[in-house]
Amino acid sequence: MSRAAVQWAAVLALGAAGCVTRPATVDPGATSDPAAPTPLEALEARAHASVEAPDARVGGPFTLEGGTVLTATGERYAPGYVVVEGGRIEALGAGKAPAPKGTVLDVAGRFVTPGLIDVHSHLGVMASPHLRGSDDVNEATAPNTAQVWAEHGFWPQDPGLERAARGGVTTLQALPGSANLIGGRGVTVHLRPARGARAMRFPGAPDGVKMACGENPKRVYGGKGGPSTRMGNIAGHRAAFADAQKWLRDNKGKAAAEVARDLKMETLAAALEGRALVHVHCYRADDMLAFLAAADEFGVAVKAFHHALEAYKIRDILAARHIAVATWADWWGFKLEAYDGIPETLAFVAEAGGDAIVHSDSGEGIQRLNQEAAKALASGRAAGVKLTDDDALRWVTLNPARALGIDGEVGSLEVGKRADLVVWDRDPFSVYARARWVYVDGLRVIDVDASSAPWSDLELGQEVGE
Repeated sequence: MSRAAVQWAAVLALGAAGCVTRPATVDPGATSDPAAPTPLEALEARAHASVEAPDARVGGPFTLEGGTVLTATGERYAPGYVVVEGGRIEALGAGKAPAPKGTVLDVAGRFVTPGLIDVHSHLGVMASPHLRGSDDVNEATAPNTAQVWAEHGFWPQDPGLERAARGGVTTLQALPGSANLIGGRGVTVHLRPARGARAMRFPGAPDGVKMACGENPKRVYGGKGGPSTRMGNIAGHRAAFADAQKWLRDNKGKAAAEVARDLKMETLAAALEGRALVHVHCYRADDMLAFLAAADEFGVAVKAFHHALEAYKIRDILAARHIAVATWADWWGFKLEAYDGIPETLAFVAEAGGDAIVHSDSGEGIQRLNQEAAKALASGRAAGVKLTDDDALRWVTLNPARALGIDGEVGSLEVGKRADLVVWDRDPFSVYARARWVYVDGLRVIDVDASSAPWSDLELGQEVGE
């Protein structure tokens, strides 16, 4: 976790404890402590402070026992157990729990997995019902809108959030759209009901920065001053990176109070310095290579290419550079740059040693990420790629957690990690599988057998008076 993430996580923790309502002014220029936040990190900490304390409740203690436990680490316990206390996994293994805690829940015949994670979602910013009044996904006013943050347009009442949770999703990254070369910051949220985006933020998760290449920016801005070509796309990225480098040089050595605020430059500086993770919308292999050349020129690290339908053509390069590939199981052909997709992409990326990820980019697809992973698994096996169920499970759990910088907390069932769990009524790779219980931090947020109030008031409907 970056120092910036630690800094703002600490601020939020103080807020949750009722110690502060606003972050204290920090002047890192007054100390030589190498662990102290830099001036820009101090600005980040202030920007991430919340008026609403995050929900710090945790569930448990309880023990799940008798089911098949799929860990996403290569271990499979059938039957097995998971012990949860203080919102975290305290123990797990084969057979019966030697020291069960709290309520012992018999899950015989069921499957226990980590909570699913969607690295590419627009829920909250392109909310249901999808109307102009609820569409806040693209700030399509300039090719570079690095200054905007998805969380500032995130609607926690989007009914799609609960529907995603009912599909076993416990964490997602809500991203700006792909109209712009640089669309702004994404936000990683934990799926539990809350009044505001800040309260749903995944504790300590770094920001993402959404960028795009290919058809979308040139289509949107071709008649509005450009870019109108792929040449213009890359030139726009290079210019933005060059401006950010100069801004960093101009502010080097300044205390936080001396830095002239520039919200666009602050986001780009965070990307250049690795404090914010770069996620790039890109389909064609040549576009990905062109973007990487520009990124290398300015020292920008790409965390993941999204959609990436031609990633199979350069899977060796992406694997060697530890760049994740987030894509669909079998969705392509809907525009020219999406023409050359194949259903074996995820399997081929995994075979090459890369981080393959199933993403949704859809309010419907996010409700069945397990089925999407199953389809990609079947396609890979049919092509002769040797894959285990655990490999496919990682495509929707541990690999997206890595891409979001939160794999130390979630993404696999391991002692000490957050108790984000799903109890399925059968093998999760079955088309008939249903998430029966979904836990976030050990709290049961979904129970299909129990009646509860919907997360969104929109689900309650409207009563029309006379």
